[in-house]
Amino acid sequence: MQGKLNEIDIRSILQLIELGQRTGELFVEAYPSQPSGMGNPGVVYVQDVRASKALAEQYWFVFFLNGQIVYAADRATSLSRLSDYLRRYRAEATLNTLVVPSANTNALEYGYLWALLENHMLTPAQGRSIIQSMVHETLFDLLSLHQGSFIFELGPALSPQLTTLEITPLLAKIMKQVQEWKQFHPHIQSPDQCPAIADVATLQETLSKRTLATLDRYADGKTSIRQIARYLNRDSLTVARAIYPYVQKGVIQLIYDAAKGNEAGGFKPVRSKEFGLPQATRPLRVVCIDDGVAIRETVEHILQHHGYAATAIGNPLDALSLVFQLKPDLILCDIAMPELDGYEICAMLRQSTTFRQLPIVMLTGKDGFVDRVKAKMVGATDYLTKPFGESELLMLVEKYIGAGAQHSDQSGTLAAITELAPTGDNGLETERAAADSTASASI
Repeated sequence: MQGKLNEIDIRSILQLIELGQRTGELFVEAYPSQPSGMGNPGVVYVQDVRASKALAEQYWFVFFLNGQIVYAADRATSLSRLSDYLRRYRAEATLNTLVVPSANTNALEYGYLWALLENHMLTPAQGRSIIQSMVHETLFDLLSLHQGSFIFELGPALSPQLTTLEITPLLAKIMKQVQEWKQFHPHIQSPDQCPAIADVATLQETLSKRTLATLDRYADGKTSIRQIARYLNRDSLTVARAIYPYVQKGVIQLIYDAAKGNEAGGFKPVRSKEFGLPQATRPLRVVCIDDGVAIRETVEHILQHHGYAATAIGNPLDALSLVFQLKPDLILCDIAMPELDGYEICAMLRQSTTFRQLPIVMLTGKDGFVDRVKAKMVGATDYLTKPFGESELLMLVEKYIGAGAQHSDQSGTLAAITELAPTGDNGLETERAAADSTASASI
């Protein structure tokens, strides 16, 4: 079952799954024009233009067992949401002590939650409470959507199951909340907005010291309504309802945290200090995994010319070990390759903490919705359809890791970094000298 949300809404899809007692997975992808949690479909409030970038691409997974919901996620590979929920139990630091579980790549967060339970860092009651909150939050977003695509695939159930939730009671409760949320427009647009105190004196006159202390703690312009709800074991509607009168008066302002930018999908631009080089001098490294010689050479040429340390790997088996040595800031990975395809490589890399949040972009000759779904299901950050030009490649790379250094200033550093990478029979291509600046390519 697949289609578009202007043909059938999320509520009807969920009801069909419940009625048929289906077991499987629902994937929903929003169109870029509508942030989640917004009550007015198809309308974008440009209070902050930067918000459109942070909300440009959203997708959700919902897992079912016999027509009931087992788990739901807004992103496949980020653990930030789980960390937020653990904060209510003062257990967020425990995530750093866990060995990466052998989990369904579509539900890495769920695998970590089970690891916490198995290591007795959470009680079953706490685990169930977190899953219920996650499902509630995800359905609130989904039921607010009116533009997007979906696909439901029958398959084995996500296991093990800690709890299952009936769909009909959830729909009745959350639809009521979605309708109430619309009343906050245009003052409150999205649960991803961050409250910031604009008039402390007025708040001191109207609020108790305890309430003011709570606001002062969270209303920092960096913590979203959604995050505050997670910390306080509430839902986003309750938090929005509490601050709404003060937003109306201008005492509290709502902004989008520009610093999060590309982190909306769980991926943070990398600015590391590896190899002992200072941040200002270390060139951003991009690894391209592709069995096509022409593509590798062209990608290297374009990226090197624009100040990136570009390395091409032709053998997908070699790539798995070499990327650990190279420590790239971004990986470009072809989908159709012998021995290991791009989906398999991406899924394997996502099992490592080193590459859990690293941007991985799939290079594909296909441009279908199902292919994008598959890429998201294995944890890919984005995809780029062949053939693509120089501008498209550079825009995508800059989106996730920023602009490269000036080529004229970085040629010596690029050469120094290249010497650290193995060459020869292992399949790693040596980095080539950048060509004339007027050259461009269509791959």
